[in-house]
Formats: sequence, C-alpha cells, structure tokens
Amino acid sequence: MREQFVEIKTAEGIIETFVSHPEAHRPFPAAILYMDIWGVREELYDIVRRVGTVGEYCLVPDFYYRQGRRVHFEFRNERNQTISINRLEGEKLREIQARPKLTNKMVTDDTGAILEFLDDTADVRPGGVGAIGFCMGGRYVMGAAGTYPDRLIASASLHGTTLISTRDDSPHRLADKLRGEFYCGFAEHDSHAPLPMVRELDELLKPCTVRYSFTVHPGAEHGYSLPDRDVYDKQATARDWEQIFAMFQRQIPAYAA
Repeated sequence: MREQFVEIKTAEGIIETFVSHPEAHRPFPAAILYMDIWGVREELYDIVRRVGTVGEYCLVPDFYYRQGRRVHFEFRNERNQTISINRLEGEKLREIQARPKLTNKMVTDDTGAILEFLDDTADVRPGGVGAIGFCMGGRYVMGAAGTYPDRLIASASLHGTTLISTRDDSPHRLADKLRGEFYCGFAEHDSHAPLPMVRELDELLKPCTVRYSFTVHPGAEHGYSLPDRDVYDKQATARDWEQIFAMFQRQIPAYAA
C-alpha cells in the first residue's frame, strides 16, 4: 500500500487530503471519505487505508481547511475511547458546538474541486466514484451525490445526520437526482436520524432511479461505526462494510473484467 498527503486547490484555499491506494494494478477507481464532526485524524486515515486495500484510490479531505490545518476535536474517557457527542455535557459540549461551521454548499463546492483533482490524477481511473460519509459526512455524501449524479454512483451514509429537514439545502431535495446506488446504515437509537425519518427517507427514495438500501442496527447508537468511539458496534460496522464493498464491486469494481 502507498499513502501520502496531497493538496487540492479550491476556490477558497487548499484542502490537505490523506490518500491511500494499492501499489499495483493502477489506475484505481476512486472513493472519497467524508469526515464526521470531529475532523480528520488517524482513526479516519485507518478507514481510508482499509478501503484502499480492496483496490480503491481512497482519500479523506480536511473540509475544515478554511479554519486552519488539520482541525481536530476529541474528548476521551478513562478507557481512552472517544466520547460520543450524545454523551458530552457542559463545557465539552459547548466547545464542540462552537466548532468551525460547514455548510452543505461549501462541501458540495469542494467536492467539485476534488473531482477535478481526481480527473487529473494518473493513478485514478476515469468514471464513477465512490463516497462514504460518517455523521455530518453522511449528509454531505447525499448532497454531493445528488449534485454530481454522473460521478458519485456508489454512495454510503453511516449514521448520517439530518438527511431530511426543512432547510432549502436539505439533501433529500436532491433524491430524484441520485443515480447508481445509495446505502445507509442507521442506529436504532439516534436522535440525529430518528426512525420516523428513516422510514420517510425509504418512502421518498422508493420511486427514484437510484438503487437504495439501508440497515437499521438493533441496539446501536449514533457514532457506532467509528472504531475509537465509546459506542462502537463491531457487528453493525461489519454489516455496513459488507454492503459498501459489495456496492463498490457492482458500481466501481477495482479490477475491471
């Protein structure tokens, strides 16, 4: 495996981006990982490495780049696990609530720059791109896939937040634009993605062109798929990766026949 940091130019600056991909059989299909609220860190780099091992050119951009280099928040418990946002209170909760703000449009615009970068990268195969988002990243994935439907054709949202809202830029408003496949992993207990919203999203996407599937993981909480988290659910996460890698194989196979 090879890994490096690359710089991606946008209209508002430069995104420092971590990349991992195999050494042989290039060019590779690309997959973009969309960070959660906590920002880029080694935990996400390890997930990028995991995706790279199945033959993808995987990258995780630092979407907080407008506020500085590698902006990262975390609070750990006595077992050295990252504390879920739902378990924070007091000053710690206020600190994360004061984090740099990202809008759906910011990330959508940045995605356009990332796709241009991939188009100019010799190690990347032209065509469809995969996308995986955690927490707020799941929302950004859905919005980006609806904005660039001919490119993001294998997308996944894991415990994605606010996929449906009354906002004008709510990603669900792009549902009829989605193409390829879209997979969602949900926690049974998640105030950011309550079960009525899960059902509403399913009904919304049923008549759409995109191939949609989802899993609600019994007993899981928001943040369950991140291995350093205090609410990590190994079985639920394994189920999600099974679905994601199968989707990648159908839509953006690493080794074309």
